[in-house]
Amino acid sequence: MYTPSERILKNYADVLVNFALGGGKGIKKGEVVRVSASESAKPLFLAVHNAIVDAGGHMLSHYAPDDEQGDKRRNESFTRYFYEHAQPHQIAYFPKRYLKGVVQEMDHSLFILAEKDPHALKGVDPKKIMQRGVAMKPFMDWRHEKEWKGKFTWTIGLYGTPAMAHEAGLTEKEYWNQIIKACFLDEKDPIGKWKAVYREIEKYRSKLNVLAPKTDYLHAIGPDMDLRVKLGEKRAWLAGSGRNIPSFEIFTSPDWRGTNGWIRFNQPLYRYSNKITGIQLWFKNGLVVKSSAKTNEKLLKEMIATKGANKIGEYSLTDKRHSRITKFMAETLFDENMGGPYGNTHLALGMSYRDTYSGDVSKLTTKQAEALGFNDSSVHTDIISTTRRTVTAHLKDGSKKVIYKDGQFVL
Repeated sequence: MYTPSERILKNYADVLVNFALGGGKGIKKGEVVRVSASESAKPLFLAVHNAIVDAGGHMLSHYAPDDEQGDKRRNESFTRYFYEHAQPHQIAYFPKRYLKGVVQEMDHSLFILAEKDPHALKGVDPKKIMQRGVAMKPFMDWRHEKEWKGKFTWTIGLYGTPAMAHEAGLTEKEYWNQIIKACFLDEKDPIGKWKAVYREIEKYRSKLNVLAPKTDYLHAIGPDMDLRVKLGEKRAWLAGSGRNIPSFEIFTSPDWRGTNGWIRFNQPLYRYSNKITGIQLWFKNGLVVKSSAKTNEKLLKEMIATKGANKIGEYSLTDKRHSRITKFMAETLFDENMGGPYGNTHLALGMSYRDTYSGDVSKLTTKQAEALGFNDSSVHTDIISTTRRTVTAHLKDGSKKVIYKDGQFVL
């Protein structure tokens, strides 16, 4: 099994704790970080713990066993066992007082992805998985409310495992080389490099935000799409906030009601320990009116049937010049930030990011957010295309401006 060097792990932890959290500024002395990880991520988990201690912070540990299919006698996934044996009242259980206390206590959340078995929940009833997500939604809502008040930040990182590398068709070393390059962990000053890249991304984000109030809708055309997305009133484009390492995307949450057309996704979706391939979606007046997939279509349709998951929650573009990710990684965190020949676009079905509101999000009520076309759901599912596309902003004065072509912003 491949384990990154101590230097790489230290750099990784430093980027996550002292850059990604705090919106690019890192944590402050005395702040509390909840760190979630499974056994496979132990080397990075320990490095993150040490980085938090060195920064004068406090760690809340949320450390769990790996999930893997195994057999009925040993190595049974505890998550799989839950979904196969839990009764309806157990699926619906929400530990309100405990999780409310967790939200009140933590200033930051750091999640380390590490799959021992990417197919651990294969064959599990998707309806139960969706029901559990709905039951746990208040925990997500409380975190968002705290985040909108400027009192909470989060980030996600990836620890490569043999199974994840195999899923991507790479050796462990090749897989880790993508992580190291993408996160600038081989640089002398990784945090300095991140700041330099984000200054470049900021140039395009600023130009998009100058254009945003003048924009009626975006039209994306390519061999895999002919899609119109209404930007919506009081929208801002976001990027470079430290959420997700790596992250090179510039994204917004559009007015869901103005999505029309179709899109095909050439990248598989890994969701709920299942692989969904060949996804196609058709939209009419903001709703998914038709969907299909080559594999695991039932899971896709069950997800879309979840409240609010038949509407768009995010529209995102990545410029190939900023990302050093060149390989398929079988993990959305990396695949939605792929560079390659045409960059990438990804849509999320489900929950909108309300902080793409151009005003003071802490004062935006739920009723006002709904009126502006921000979607709400227990689901937020990113689906990715890396094929060629041209994105044109259709402005309110009737003029047009190409903003993205062949993998690059052209503002």
